[in-house]
Amino acid sequence: MNDELRVRHSEAETASLISDPVEKAEKEAANALLQADRVKEYVLQCIDRNGKFKLRPSTLLDLNRCAIEGLDAYAGSWRPGGVKINKSKHSPPEGHLVAELVEDLCDYVNDNWDGECAIHLSAVVMWRLNWIHPFTEGNGRTSRAASYLVLCAKEQILLPGGYSIPEQIVENRTPYYEALEDGDYHFGENGGLLNSDVVPMMEDLLAGMLAKQLTKRHQNATA
Repeated sequence: MNDELRVRHSEAETASLISDPVEKAEKEAANALLQADRVKEYVLQCIDRNGKFKLRPSTLLDLNRCAIEGLDAYAGSWRPGGVKINKSKHSPPEGHLVAELVEDLCDYVNDNWDGECAIHLSAVVMWRLNWIHPFTEGNGRTSRAASYLVLCAKEQILLPGGYSIPEQIVENRTPYYEALEDGDYHFGENGGLLNSDVVPMMEDLLAGMLAKQLTKRHQNATA
């Protein structure tokens, strides 16, 4: 994939609350910790409920609020208008379609919870949320957090390791962007149907990253 994907980012109707770049970076770092803690809370709640889990739009809104609270006036809300993803061929749906599309994504995950593996459901969430791009800011951060939540909830474990899948993606975004674009392509080729044929590259990417995360944990434990 060409270098253009490495600077992929979105432009939406937004209301930024912080203009100073240093202050913004500090707030983003603090919010990242808050969001990670919230994911842990959701996973532990699932474990306490003996694996009972439902992906809900309210959960996705909450994860977005954690990511961009204090940074954007639309934190924890669906975007009110259109959005453009620079350096991508995909044009996200208009704002009035977002809520319904998110509901459909949640229904897919919940309806297939028992019949599909954790990697597949996690990959669908990762790709589809980016495809919908439901927020003014923090779409990537929210999709990665939600995907990791689904992976852990499905496996009923707070996955160990200090080199988590979201951290690996942030370290090297290019394979992640390539997998998103591949999902967009297969979705179009599949006639707009959401199923296991859409996200093979994302599944492979997440499976490989999970292996690295667990291997890192093993190495740290035996060092």
